Amino acid sequence: MTDTTKKDRPTRRPDCVTEVRRGNTVLVVSGYFKQGTTATAADKMMKVLEAESAAGHKPVYTA
Repeated sequence: MTDTTKKDRPTRRPDCVTEVRRGNTVLVVSGYFKQGTTATAADKMMKVLEAESAAGHKPVYTA
């Protein structure tokens, strides 16, 4: 996989980077947040939880 950049956008560093290791494989995920937004990550997660609750989704617990 190669990094591609848009010619009309300046290059910027990711806002968050997460590495997940599974055996001999390392997955690197880079995240970008909308610039100039006023919503926090907690606000966005609350919207997701409210939508799942309204839709009747129930988490699956395996223990």
